[in-house]
Amino acid sequence: MSNTVLNNEINNMLIEVNNLSRSYKDGKLQVDVLDGLSFEVAKGEQLAIVGASGSGKSTLLHLVGALDKPNTGEVLINGQNIHQLSRKEQGRFRNQNIGFVYQFHHLLPEFTAQENVAMPLIIGGVKRDLALKTADEFIERVGLSNRKFHKPSELSGGERQRIAFARAIVSKPLVVLADEPTGNLDHATADKVYDLMCELNKDLGTSFVTVTHDLELAGKMQRQLKLEDGHLMELTEA
Repeated sequence: MSNTVLNNEINNMLIEVNNLSRSYKDGKLQVDVLDGLSFEVAKGEQLAIVGASGSGKSTLLHLVGALDKPNTGEVLINGQNIHQLSRKEQGRFRNQNIGFVYQFHHLLPEFTAQENVAMPLIIGGVKRDLALKTADEFIERVGLSNRKFHKPSELSGGERQRIAFARAIVSKPLVVLADEPTGNLDHATADKVYDLMCELNKDLGTSFVTVTHDLELAGKMQRQLKLEDGHLMELTEA
């Protein structure tokens, strides 16, 4: 293989996970959740990680997003070893490069949909007026301009999840980490959320790493991995 081809392949890798392990203490017992995982995510790739409830999918996502610290191993995003950063630096890196979508949306109840979407920009130092204007653009992309002044309690489950997606991508991150993003949605709304993921993936070049037990959703992604007994394996079909 030529150096040019090798460099192109390296440059195309957004996330590199090497020998990642995570265990917890349960009294005197040690519970091994993840055991030496290694995988890569290319720029613009849609990757699904499937597994049963309790298999460690959320733990893995939190490690990739620097919300938790591994016992061993490393996570490189765009060449940056995120677990070598200080907590303040990790927060800044997440704000600039990573979007999160949670199963239960985690919207701030006291703020409107517009303010929730604008929050990552405001935290990142963008002036409020510009942040709100940018939020409006992304709320329009998810089809909820007429609901932007409503608070989360005034939105349906599907609307809250679409607002959560808008918040995740408002800063145009390199990657969106999604934890069971369609877990609480009806089939039609889940399809809309997936269509939105594809649109953002195409228009912004955003990578998506989605952990889910929904095999139908996983099967729509470009690649699928299965997490079982602390190890990852490639799936030929989901």
